[in-house]
Amino acid sequence: MNELFAILRREWIYIRYYFELQLRQIFLYWILGMMLGSAVSVFAKDRIHALFAGMRKSKWGLLGIVPACLLGIASPLCMYGTIPIAASFRKQGMREDYLAAFMMASILLNPQLIIYSAALGTTALTVRIVTCFACGCAAGLLMHLFFRDREFFDFEGFEVRAGRDTHPNILLRYLFNLGRNIKATGAYFLLGILLSALFQRYVPQDIMVNLFGGNRAWGILMAATIGVPLYACGGGTIPLLQEWLWSGMSMGSAAAFMITGPATKITNLGALKIAMGWKRFALYIVFVMAFSFVSGILVNLIV
Repeated sequence: MNELFAILRREWIYIRYYFELQLRQIFLYWILGMMLGSAVSVFAKDRIHALFAGMRKSKWGLLGIVPACLLGIASPLCMYGTIPIAASFRKQGMREDYLAAFMMASILLNPQLIIYSAALGTTALTVRIVTCFACGCAAGLLMHLFFRDREFFDFEGFEVRAGRDTHPNILLRYLFNLGRNIKATGAYFLLGILLSALFQRYVPQDIMVNLFGGNRAWGILMAATIGVPLYACGGGTIPLLQEWLWSGMSMGSAAAFMITGPATKITNLGALKIAMGWKRFALYIVFVMAFSFVSGILVNLIV
């Protein structure tokens, strides 16, 4: 019994060490990300959506998918918040390809997640921004080519809800939003660090190199596939990605994971299935998996 207790105590010391080490490395990025995300949500969200709504009368043509994608990245809303907004844009006459670019970019990236991803290093952050932007543009382009004269989305039943940031005191409005942000992401963030600590302790580095290292297409496909069940919260996956990259995961495999993860997050899939129907929802899944795979191949060739 004493020997078992000694073993458990030793393992607890190791896991606590890895946990505290990564917490110190990432905690500041998490705090800054939440502060920025709440600031955008409280002070800039309406302006961002007004700019996008104004594009329905623009003369951008196909090039309009570029600003639509950028505004989607700037939007702080989750997918359940983005779809009602997109439904209201549709009613105002917004083009389908602009909607697709805006929604796809909004799923993949937001200001808060950009700050989180800075913890992965400049290269990984650049790869995430570029590939997510390209994915949004690709979604808009495909929508333009194949659904130019047809409606792709079915927004019936989606209505814009009243905002929760309504306190007359602007500072309290921000603090309330920040509190909700901490509550929504804090548990996932700590769980991600715990999983990373367990990974560091019990998973040999050569396993990661064999599975996800080098330029092999198989590793990219594996990373894209595990992004589907593993991704729950952007902040929660950053500690895992950081450890995987340190352990030998290729940047292309990380890029594939960073696309399929948020694009197939369970809460996002539920909303998207309702807005698309089964057949077009299946097209969406095929598009996400194909784009993540091709992106991973290209990233490994370039980086």
